[in-house]
Amino acid sequence: MSGSLWLGGDEGQDTLPFIPRQRPPGAATDDPLAQLALRLKDLISIAVHPDEIAAIIESDGMTDAQIRAVYGHPDSFSLAEALYARVPRRYPATPAPPPEPWRAHLGSCLLRGLVFALPGLAYVLGAPLLAGPPATFGLPAGTMALLAGTVTGWVWNQSLSHRAHSWLSLADRPAAVRALRLGAPLGAALSALAALAASEPGDLSAAAFAAGQCCYLAAATALLVLGRERALCWALLPLTLGVVPGLPSVAGPLLLLGSLTAAVTLAVRTLCAETAGPRPGGAIQPRLTTSVPYGLFGLGAGVLVLYAALGDIFRHGSTGTVAGPSAVALTLSMGPAEWLLHRFRAQSLAGLRSSSSARGFRGAVTVTVTLCLGAYLLVLAALAEAGTRLWPDAPALSGLRLATLLLIGAVLWTGLLLQSFGAAVGAAAVCCAAAVAQTLALLLAAPPTTGLVVSGSAAALLAVLACVLLGRATAHRP
Repeated sequence: MSGSLWLGGDEGQDTLPFIPRQRPPGAATDDPLAQLALRLKDLISIAVHPDEIAAIIESDGMTDAQIRAVYGHPDSFSLAEALYARVPRRYPATPAPPPEPWRAHLGSCLLRGLVFALPGLAYVLGAPLLAGPPATFGLPAGTMALLAGTVTGWVWNQSLSHRAHSWLSLADRPAAVRALRLGAPLGAALSALAALAASEPGDLSAAAFAAGQCCYLAAATALLVLGRERALCWALLPLTLGVVPGLPSVAGPLLLLGSLTAAVTLAVRTLCAETAGPRPGGAIQPRLTTSVPYGLFGLGAGVLVLYAALGDIFRHGSTGTVAGPSAVALTLSMGPAEWLLHRFRAQSLAGLRSSSSARGFRGAVTVTVTLCLGAYLLVLAALAEAGTRLWPDAPALSGLRLATLLLIGAVLWTGLLLQSFGAAVGAAAVCCAAAVAQTLALLLAAPPTTGLVVSGSAAALLAVLACVLLGRATAHRP
């Protein structure tokens, strides 16, 4: 409390004129000690030792002479002990822990995984459009157009998604909308042109299918960035009819066209409904170059997923997409993968609060990475097993195929983990190098174990990078 209880006089005297303060409201006695206890009760009640009260008394300007004259105690320590005994303890309630910034709802993550996987049914419905003699390298008809359009779309849309999310992180939603309005149509056009350029002569139906896929990827990117997963899922629901037996061949293209039209219409309406005013002058702008590593990571990840989908075609000499369950398992697993990334964030922050040394924190991060990665691989293995049992004519889930699939999954998850902490350059470099090595091994007809070695080396390198980079406390700053 500020101010002194005394006015005038000399501090060296034993007896000083006393001018009493006005009695505090609620005071039931003229006892000076009771009045002092009532006036300072809020501070006294939370004190854990009388010395704290003595410090309050001295800061209030009372001297030992004044204390002896008014309260009958020899010094501030004796008075503090009396006040400590008179006022009961009333400690404030422990403040509630701050809300977890990385809490994610499992249902929303699973919904995103479903949205990632449902487009795979388009290949079942679009089978009549992709019929024909084998294309280059013995791949099914239309594969080159699909690969060119898909890979180009992945690279572009990954970069566009990061660009839009960068604006959202700066609380500039109109700028994110402007980026999507410009980037989504441009990406659809570029990837469609790449698909047309890579299509076989006279294979117009496959080229049209690939162009439609490019338009869908652009629309889905805009809807996912703006948080419209549920609406996109409704647009994709017609594709589930592809699993109905005995469906007329003409129904497939019609369902594809309807689902594509719904997705594009939703994206256009969503972007038009958003506010996108002019950019304010002098505002902070994320650099375009920061989005390049994310696009390269999308390229590497896309090629690895395609390798998982097409690797068995070369091994078994089939002209059909016999490895469908692998790609579907990887895409479905992206929902649980996203949830586990949020769990890692939350657990690492908890470890940062509970660790008392840098070495202890590094150990906690290593354990958390291991547990989250292990949980993701268990989910991926379960999805691969279920897909193999349900997918017609799928190859058996052999030990080699399962191990390769799990290692590719480990590369993707650890790469996404590093990317979520801003270490996109290292993740993109390792992922692209693995994709190039896998492609060369496939084209050169290397033994199947080569892919296992490549994926294993990339997964081990990314895991080490994650433990080293994320084992530093500065990497977890909000």
